[in-house]
Amino acid sequence: MGRPKILYAPVSAHTERVFRPETFARFQRRFEVTLNEGERNWTSEELAERIAGFEGLVTGWGTPPLTEEVWEKADRLRIVAHSAGSVKYLFPGDTLNEYVRPRGIVIFSANAAIALNVAEATIGLMIAVSRHWYNFWHAVRTQGAWRHPTIPRNGQFLRGSTVGIIGASKVGREVIRLLRPFDVRILVYDPYLSEWEAGRLGVEKADLETLMSTCDIISFHHPTTPETDRLVGADLLAKIKEGALLINTARPRIFDPEAFLAEARKGRFLIALDVTEPEPLPPDHPLRRLPNVYITPHCAGAGFYGYHRIGESTLQALEDFFAERPVEGAVNLDLWDTLA
Repeated sequence: MGRPKILYAPVSAHTERVFRPETFARFQRRFEVTLNEGERNWTSEELAERIAGFEGLVTGWGTPPLTEEVWEKADRLRIVAHSAGSVKYLFPGDTLNEYVRPRGIVIFSANAAIALNVAEATIGLMIAVSRHWYNFWHAVRTQGAWRHPTIPRNGQFLRGSTVGIIGASKVGREVIRLLRPFDVRILVYDPYLSEWEAGRLGVEKADLETLMSTCDIISFHHPTTPETDRLVGADLLAKIKEGALLINTARPRIFDPEAFLAEARKGRFLIALDVTEPEPLPPDHPLRRLPNVYITPHCAGAGFYGYHRIGESTLQALEDFFAERPVEGAVNLDLWDTLA
């Protein structure tokens, strides 16, 4: 029996980012792989022209949506392995119900690998921003100051704090795992998290009002869904404790933008943002100039470790699928509506 035929849609730049050379070589040994050898991503029409006869499809950042035209030509397709995070955009209209579910197609997402980098960055922000490290660095370098009198040297830092996690997503759960050595109390707001699962994770479920008013550090790891859109407005922002730290490495639309800016201007608490609205922020946007706001340019997901785990987990998913083993990272279609 021949090797399974796989159509590989990403361009070489994507391959170099997420696959170690030895991992990609193993991929090509295990499967009969047809590569996208061009320097640009295919269109949906071009993908439809190529998909016939392939049992597996590898997608990635920049891969076009799998339209009805693609599915009409995908006569042997059994698995879509997405070597990136969010998969929803790949399935426009009602293609999930018209083609994916009836055919029993397995959809794999490497979002768990991306979560590793984002979670590491989140913990780093919890430590660095709460301890005012940037302010110390800046004062020492640009002002000749040693212990600047306006920069707090003491306070409630990460250890022993109460941390609020909004969204028990792949990232949120990895953050919870990384927090275990820090002797923190963890509150979680996630309507889809059961009491049993909260107990298994070692966290406490909380409503949003309690979390926002109780926690020393509040970290957002929510998907963008109708339920999270503009969920946090002026009333909830006003509940945040004086001196707390708010971190968002997820999506920006959870905040009412006018209320968020108004509360940020008060300077009552620290804010660390890896995502903004709009993105990038215009050079004259007031958030750029507020001394209590620390902005990074949507780079929390970057890092060799997590990126290479994307390639490794994508290959593992394909190997497991064609060996008729359970696929770790397969998307639960019953939870499709809650996905980002």
